Amino acid sequence: MLAIAELTPDDKISVRVHPTLIPRSHPLAAVRNAFNAVFVEAESAGELMFYGRGAGGEPTASAILGDVIAVARHKSGGSVGPRESGYAERAIAPIGDVKTRYLIRLNVADKPGVLAAIAQIFASHNVSIQTVRQAGRGNEAELIVATHAATDSALSGTVKELREIVRSRT
Repeated sequence: MLAIAELTPDDKISVRVHPTLIPRSHPLAAVRNAFNAVFVEAESAGELMFYGRGAGGEPTASAILGDVIAVARHKSGGSVGPRESGYAERAIAPIGDVKTRYLIRLNVADKPGVLAAIAQIFASHNVSIQTVRQAGRGNEAELIVATHAATDSALSGTVKELREIVRSRT
């Protein structure tokens, strides 16, 4: 799961959390077990990664306790703590407008025309297919479709229609 926050080309903030595939060569691919990481790309600083324990059991308890202590210190000192960043005034981009890529796995009948019908659904939602991998297993096939970047609303519409077709054929 990745939490992603970024500035969009139209100067809005895009924020989302979802399962994400990342290349093995990316520094975040090495994060395992009870470790969390924050990866930042900044114009002036380049790529930065902060990495450490913070997921599950004691690491989570420690992080929560640290937050409670920070709040108590600010309250006892008469301050309210750190303020929000300069980005607080920027508009939040609607999730449907955010561009992203999907990886979709489908189990379909292994017969002529099925792949063409699925490709047509992608096209009807203006979603471009980057790659398709098909592995036949008897009368069925597993399709793995990777898309090019498209709006989340177009991708969601594609997935919704694919679900309806798969349900109607089972």
